[in-house]
Amino acid sequence: MQWITRSHVHVDRVACPWLITRFIDNQAEFLFAPKSQIEPLAKETGAIPFDAPGVELGHQDGRCSFESILLKYDLKDLALHRMARIVHAADVAADLDADPIARGLEAIATGFSLRYPDDEENLAVQFEVYDALYAWCRLQVNRAG
Repeated sequence: MQWITRSHVHVDRVACPWLITRFIDNQAEFLFAPKSQIEPLAKETGAIPFDAPGVELGHQDGRCSFESILLKYDLKDLALHRMARIVHAADVAADLDADPIARGLEAIATGFSLRYPDDEENLAVQFEVYDALYAWCRLQVNRAG
């Protein structure tokens, strides 16, 4: 399937493709476009829009897009839900201090965006970060019992 989001990926627009690829659609193809082009391109290509204004898999009811995807696809993995709290806090400026890991993830995302301005290349290199974060979240959940 094709998925489409805004260009210039950052926290949520990296976390979501990671989540989609690892848990929903391992053959996912991602398209990146300016905000104003998301809706017409989604209609033209049939791509599923995410992390864009007004879309189902976006910021809704206080959720970030990562959380909206967890809800839509009924993903119950507790480590993913722990990760969602980090992603939410790192992505929503007003909630940046809601999780102690969030400032670090936001800083990493900013650094990768500076080093890799091409969205596809940025995703490719950052997926390792999210794989590691997920492994840490699994360890935390297992320790908690």
